[in-house]
Amino acid sequence: MWVVRPDQTDDSEWKESLPDSFKEAVGDRGCIVKWAPQKEVLAHSAIGGFWSHCGWNSTLQSICEGVPMICQPFFGDQRVHARYLSQVWKIGMEWENNLGRGEIERAIRKLMVAREGEEMRQQAMELKEKIDDSMKEGGSSYNSLNVLVDYILSL
Repeated sequence: MWVVRPDQTDDSEWKESLPDSFKEAVGDRGCIVKWAPQKEVLAHSAIGGFWSHCGWNSTLQSICEGVPMICQPFFGDQRVHARYLSQVWKIGMEWENNLGRGEIERAIRKLMVAREGEEMRQQAMELKEKIDDSMKEGGSSYNSLNVLVDYILSL
């Protein structure tokens, strides 16, 4: 699935701005849309990876669904998130350059079929399980939220 943000193109010609060769390559094997419910898409079992700018919402949604990432940050905190995803949590690959067709293919193959990608998927699922455990009753996030609510109510 390729999402073309309407704020990045002329709304009336959003699909026409894509090269014909790209539209043909995607063909019936994929889908090009203006908008998609990102959280629901990331939760789908068919999703093997997420190419993202690494904004905090996208990063959290991907981690919470156990989806490894191709990280292409543009500015600000996105670079820090990408660095954590790739070097600390090891569930992402960081790409800062403009990618040509060959580089895009190599990045996707690395994420989807290479051993490194398999390790990232496994690590992403382990992190997802830790998050799920922390949000269950008795988990650290669950307990911390209750402590915060209790404190606010006591004021």
